[in-house]
Amino acid sequence: MVQEHRADPAAGPSRAAPYPVRRDAEETKAAILRAARYLLARRAHADITLKAVAERAGVSPPLILKYFGNKDALFAHVMSFETDAAALLDAPLDRLGAHMVRHVLLSQAEQGADPLLRIVFAPLHREHGDVLRANFRAQVGDRLAARLPGPDAGLRAELAVGMLLGLGVMYGIVGGRALHTTAIDDVTERYAPAVQRYVTPEDGPGAPVAST
Repeated sequence: MVQEHRADPAAGPSRAAPYPVRRDAEETKAAILRAARYLLARRAHADITLKAVAERAGVSPPLILKYFGNKDALFAHVMSFETDAAALLDAPLDRLGAHMVRHVLLSQAEQGADPLLRIVFAPLHREHGDVLRANFRAQVGDRLAARLPGPDAGLRAELAVGMLLGLGVMYGIVGGRALHTTAIDDVTERYAPAVQRYVTPEDGPGAPVAST
């Protein structure tokens, strides 16, 4: 077991950890990855230091080197959307819109890390931004499109993902007051049908059956 400090997940990256805790190796690596993802969605890659990641994660910089080797190796993990896409798309088609909306909101509210939002800042990251874009298209957009029945699956997938990104920006970057003071279930109920229309067009294959 490795002893370290845990930062308040709602605090900024420079806030000191308030108390010591113990995590196992997997929990520690997950905390480091969450911190790196948080920072990548808010700063240029070149401006992110291992010290900032460590402070955000509540660990020491040498611990990051122990688990990931160096900054480039750490961010190679962060620039992949593979794991995020698996969780985002883990629902039947007729409930996928609601699942995706809820997942985006809960990830930010409970973990401080949107599964998609770091793609918005790809232009900040120069050549690393090209990697982010390529990964996002293949691992999120193309993967969703492959699940969609009916015509124009690629376009519909991109429109659905665009709606999720807009929601993530309003919740996590703009910090919309109304969004933050409204229950996630209520926001999902309002927003998910618009996303679902791209997933399963009305009267199309796989469209949800209307309740009676």
